[in-house]
Amino acid sequence: MNRLATPVPNMRIAAALLACLLALPAAAQEANNRPTRADRLRGSITPERAWWDVTFYDLHVRVDPAEQSIRGRNSTTYRVTGPSRELQIDLQMPLEVDSMVQDGRAVRFRREGNAFFVTLQAPQPVGQTKTLTVHYHGKPIRARNAPWDGGFVWGRDSTGAPWVATAVQGLGASAWWPNKDTQADEPDSQRVAITVPDPMVNVSNGRLRGTTKNGDGTTTYDWFVKSPINNYDVAVNAGNYAHFSDTYQGEKGTLTLDYWPLAYNLAPARRQFQQVKPMLACFERWFGPFPWYEDGFKLVETPHLGMEHQSAVAYGNHYQNGYRGRDLSGTGEGLDWDFIIVHEAGHEWFGNHITTRDIADMWVHEGFTSYSESLYVECLRDKAAGARYTIGLRKNIRNDRPIVARYGIQEEGSGDMYYKGHNLLHTVRQVVNDDEKWRGILRGLNSTFGRQTVTGEQVTNYISRQAGIDLSRVFRQYLTTTQIPVLEHRVQNGRLQYRWANVVPGFDMPVRVSLQGGPMRTLRPTGRWQSVALPGRGAARLRVDENFYVESRQASR
Repeated sequence: MNRLATPVPNMRIAAALLACLLALPAAAQEANNRPTRADRLRGSITPERAWWDVTFYDLHVRVDPAEQSIRGRNSTTYRVTGPSRELQIDLQMPLEVDSMVQDGRAVRFRREGNAFFVTLQAPQPVGQTKTLTVHYHGKPIRARNAPWDGGFVWGRDSTGAPWVATAVQGLGASAWWPNKDTQADEPDSQRVAITVPDPMVNVSNGRLRGTTKNGDGTTTYDWFVKSPINNYDVAVNAGNYAHFSDTYQGEKGTLTLDYWPLAYNLAPARRQFQQVKPMLACFERWFGPFPWYEDGFKLVETPHLGMEHQSAVAYGNHYQNGYRGRDLSGTGEGLDWDFIIVHEAGHEWFGNHITTRDIADMWVHEGFTSYSESLYVECLRDKAAGARYTIGLRKNIRNDRPIVARYGIQEEGSGDMYYKGHNLLHTVRQVVNDDEKWRGILRGLNSTFGRQTVTGEQVTNYISRQAGIDLSRVFRQYLTTTQIPVLEHRVQNGRLQYRWANVVPGFDMPVRVSLQGGPMRTLRPTGRWQSVALPGRGAARLRVDENFYVESRQASR
C-alpha cells in the first residue's frame, strides 16, 4: 500500500503532510527559476554598465582551428554619460583575460563569473570619449548543435578542410570576444579583423577593407561595419570560400550583393542565390529600404543551418528549397523558396535594424521575421497563399508558456515567439483591415525605430497608434498568456448570442464570422454576452474567419 494512503488518526495532520509533499517539487522549481546575481549581471543594465555608451569596437582575433583556440584584443571606445564607477566588461568562461589597458597604462580588474569589473585610474569626465583595450585568449565555448546552442563551430567541409563559424544569439557575443554584452547598447560602427591559417578565407560583417599576409602562414582579413550592429551579429566565417557578386537596384540605389559559398558549391550557389533579388524586392516593398546599403548584403555558407548576422547572413540550407527540404506549414506553400535565405535575411529589418533592448522581447525579432515568410509567399503567389502558409504553421504552436519572458535576467520566452508571434501579427492585420495601412505600419516601424534598440511595448504602442485602434489587450492576450481567445456562442429566442471567453480582462478584439453560410461580417464581442438576429431559418451555423487565430465553441444555455 502507498504510504500516503495508510490511515492516519488525525486527518488534518495527514492533509497537511500531503500538501507539503506535493508542494516540494513546485517549491524546488521556483527556487531553480529564481534569478541569480549572475543572471542579473548578464541581463540587466547594472550600475557598472549604465554610465557609459559604446561608440566603437575595434576587434582583432587570431583563430587557431588546430587547437580550437583564439587569441585577441578588443578596444572598446565609449562616451561617458554619467558619474563613473567600476566598468563592467563581459567575457565568458573558459576564456581568460590577460590584461586591460587605458591611456597606455594597465588597469586593475576583478572577475565575477563571466563579468569583469574594471577599476579605471584615469578621470572619466561626462561627455568625454575613452578607450579600454582588453587582451584575452583561450578555448571558447564550443557549439555542439549550432545555431540552437551557441559558441564556436569547429567544423570540416566535405573535403576534410577546416571550416569555422560563430553563432551566439542567446548565449551572447561575450562567448568569444570581450564587450558590453547587452542588446541595449550598440556601437555606431565596428572593425572586425580576423586572422586565420592559409588557405582559409574569413568573411565577417560589413566590407572588406584589406588583407594582410603575415608571413607565418596566416592572413588577416580586415572588415569594417559602418552601421550600428548588435553584438551577437558579429561573426567569424572561415573556410575555403569562393566569391561572386552582383548588384540590386533598390529603393536607395545600388545595393551590392556578395556571395561566399564553399569553392566546390559555386555552381549550386549561383542557382540558389538567384532568389535574393525577388526577396529583397518583396521586403523593401513591405518593410522599407534594405537597412545597410553602406555595408552591402552578403550570404555566407556556414557549417550550421543559419543566423541573421548583419550584412553577412549565415546560410547552411544545402541549396534546397524549404526548411532543409521540408515545408514547415504542411501546405506546400513553403517549398517554392529557400527558408534560410528568406527568414534570415528578413532579420535584417527585424532583429538587426530594429533590435530589442532585452532578450525577453525577442518576439519582435522572431515573430515579425517569421511573418515575413508569409509576406514573401504573398509576393510570390497571392494573399490567399500567404494566409494558407500562416494558418498551416499553427500546428507547430505549443502554448507552453508566454512569449514574453522576465526582464533583466537574459531570459527568452517560449519558442512560440516564431509561429504564434507570426499568427498574432497576421491576426492584427485582419483587425486593421486595410492592407495599405498595414504596409505603412510595417514600413513605419523601420523608419521610426531603425538603428535603435527598443522595448516590445514601444513596438505594440506604435502599432496601436498608427492603426487608430487600441490593441493593447490583444497584444497582452497573445504575448503574456498561453490562452487562445474562444468565441462562445449560443442561440436564444431566435438570436445568436456571443462573447469572448478565455481572455484577459477587457479583451474586445473584433472578429469576422459567417452566419448561416452567408458572407463574412464583423462582430465586436467583449466578455459580456451580446446578440444579433440570425438570418434565415434552421439550426444556427457560425464559422469564424480562419485568418483570426482564435477558437469557437457552442456554449450551454
